[in-house]
Amino acid sequence: MFNKLASLDGYLSSRRSGRPRNMIAPGPSDGQIKDIVATALRTPDHGKLAPWRVVQVDSDQRALLAAGLSKAYQTEKPDAGRLELEALTTMAHQAPTLLVILSSPVTSSKIPLWEQELSCGAFCMNIIHAIHAQGFVGGWITGWPTYNDDVRDLFGTSPQRIAGFIFAGTSDCELAERPRPDLTDIFSRWDGADQG
Repeated sequence: MFNKLASLDGYLSSRRSGRPRNMIAPGPSDGQIKDIVATALRTPDHGKLAPWRVVQVDSDQRALLAAGLSKAYQTEKPDAGRLELEALTTMAHQAPTLLVILSSPVTSSKIPLWEQELSCGAFCMNIIHAIHAQGFVGGWITGWPTYNDDVRDLFGTSPQRIAGFIFAGTSDCELAERPRPDLTDIFSRWDGADQG
């Protein structure tokens, strides 16, 4: 058991986020993508609501996505410049694999919305871990498209919201370790004293 835990620790410690612009082929196959999403279904989910959805945007649909992003951006910002629109087109074409994750709350449930949103975040992280387990690099990004209703409407309807865009592929460069918080800054033991 100790060896399994040690290897798990090594696995978790080795995961790095990749930049979508640095992701090249190969990416996960269709079968691997289904395995990745199936693995993420093991996410904690109070009430068994599955308050998340995944939409895969295939490579032959990326130009259509770019057009949808540009239209939504120009609707919100009619004076948008060429470079802003080019950045959206670039985003739509990055990496071999693109998954759009939707927070899909069950509003009729007694389970609080906050818990359903937390579950969606955990679902996204499990997808990222599953991508890593398959030997690829993943990146979970948000940005302007995540918060625009017209972009959301390309994939779902209210009360759904985009939780993020998850890109996957093979990194064309070595992944750098980013600074992490010092454990003493985020971890403490409760002593029962008034924390107010």
